Amino acid sequence: MNKIIFGITGLTLGGAERVLVDIANALVDKYDITIFTLYSKGELEKELDKKIHLVSLYDFKYTELSKFKRKMIPLKVLFSRRKIFKKYIEKGNYQAQIAFLEGPITRIFSTKSDAKKIAWIHNDISKVFGKSIKATIKRILDRNIYEKYDTLAFVSVDNLDKFNKVYDDMDLPHETVIHNYINAERILELSKKDEEAKKTFNPKELNFVQVSRLVEQKAIDRLIDVHVKLMKQGYKHHIYIVGDGPLREKLMKQIKENKVENTFTLLGARKNPYQFMKNADAVCLFSKFEGYPMVLEEAKILRKYILTTNTSSREVLMDYAGNSIITTNDEQGIENAIKSITKNKMQKNEKNNQYVYENNKIIDKIVKTIEETKKKEEVKVMWRQE
Repeated sequence: MNKIIFGITGLTLGGAERVLVDIANALVDKYDITIFTLYSKGELEKELDKKIHLVSLYDFKYTELSKFKRKMIPLKVLFSRRKIFKKYIEKGNYQAQIAFLEGPITRIFSTKSDAKKIAWIHNDISKVFGKSIKATIKRILDRNIYEKYDTLAFVSVDNLDKFNKVYDDMDLPHETVIHNYINAERILELSKKDEEAKKTFNPKELNFVQVSRLVEQKAIDRLIDVHVKLMKQGYKHHIYIVGDGPLREKLMKQIKENKVENTFTLLGARKNPYQFMKNADAVCLFSKFEGYPMVLEEAKILRKYILTTNTSSREVLMDYAGNSIITTNDEQGIENAIKSITKNKMQKNEKNNQYVYENNKIIDKIVKTIEETKKKEEVKVMWRQE
């Protein structure tokens, strides 16, 4: 059985983290799998198949770190990446080394070796970089890193297109698009365990749920501003955010200052967000930008009406047009989308909507990518021979 290793920052309650756990569990009978993480004690570690090996650089959880250490550790990893690679990854003699998340992991796994190298791209790379000198330097450094990989796997066509625009002069490795793997049966089963959600929601209210981290990308501060404006207009509704993150205190302050504590609720991280999605009138994702938002695929599996901004979300909703609203990426667009929702419309939608997610095709493509990836040096030799 061939050995492969995946790398990720940690196995906390996040989208990419959930996808990796599901992929690893689905591949466990085909490969001898190791997952390398920077930080340990992630909530999703318990869900890994017992055959999967787990190796962590640090024996603590990311959320336990101070703000200072959160900034310093990536720098430490950057300057000691070769040492880390040799100690934890190179000696494993893996057929494929797969960096599953952008950032420090991609830099560590880029270290030269005889194994095939694959990097997953989850985010819209054009939104990650700004126009500052610091951003320009980072863009140049990242280009040098990505050029060391044999294959780049993008979670959406939109991500691939935007990556190519940012790095139009790059010596690109092989590219492929692999949508996120999602365990639909697990989502449907967990959504039935909804005692907490039923106690939380008032059935007489319009309840909206957004499942996301509390970070700038998700634009929750903008959503609070829209909510305040709608409440003043007399449009009664309640918005719940399932998730946690570094902006929690700042967002709580904004909620209190606008006196909407009773209608805009930060529920925090939940191991079972699906019960809230299932019992909501609509699922929202009003991000500034996205890669391939799996929460929208999960909402489709739960047959929920979806409100979202015009990011790569449109690629997810191409087959869901009658059951969703894709609005402009600004306050006015979000306001119009929320105001268009009524109780009767949502209940009718759930009865009529059906959706099937095809995981087998995704797993087949992942296996094909691992097996058919060739070292860039091999490709160059073949090209010269031709």
